[in-house]
Amino acid sequence: MKLYWSDVLSPRKACAVAKYLQSPVEYAYLDLARGEHKTPEYLVLNPNGKVPTLVDGARTLWEADAIMCHLAARADSGLWPQDDRQIEVIRWLSWDLAHFYRSGGTLYFEYIIKQRFGLGSVDPVEVKQATDEWRRLASVLDGHLRDRHWLVGGGITIADFAVAATLPYAQRAHIPLDEFPNVRRWHDRLSELEAWRDPFPALAAAA
Repeated sequence: MKLYWSDVLSPRKACAVAKYLQSPVEYAYLDLARGEHKTPEYLVLNPNGKVPTLVDGARTLWEADAIMCHLAARADSGLWPQDDRQIEVIRWLSWDLAHFYRSGGTLYFEYIIKQRFGLGSVDPVEVKQATDEWRRLASVLDGHLRDRHWLVGGGITIADFAVAATLPYAQRAHIPLDEFPNVRRWHDRLSELEAWRDPFPALAAAA
């Protein structure tokens, strides 16, 4: 398998799951500043011109959540459960992509990506809207996690890797994580995993 990645938000999920599962993955780093995700060769693999992309034999997958599912299924891992919990995992994946990831991702873009790639100054209107929305959604998540260690069932699943994606950047992206103690506690538990704390492969090893 070959995983095309860069050290930005969405690939972090796929890289974390690959590392957690010790998947037999060859990593291929794409330099976004140089437009390596927009080359004709890469667009054949991922016509969206985004990262990550996974190539596994004849199958090519884009979208980080699908890649996480594939890696877990390939490893026969409970990260992608094959029972009634699967519906709950899908629910949280959908909620995240439609709502939570969008608000946190906006703050990540405004405070981190703009500075990194020279895309202009922080937009206070966007920040205010995204912060208000993030707080509203975080209150839903905080309530769900009140008596839970993980999002679904009694163990970690890809739902945890997905929904927590923006939280490692909370301080830099001005995400008010500390206002929500159950979300904070849950993310602290996730951060005990080396694969979550340090998901990206060393660039020297990523050919």
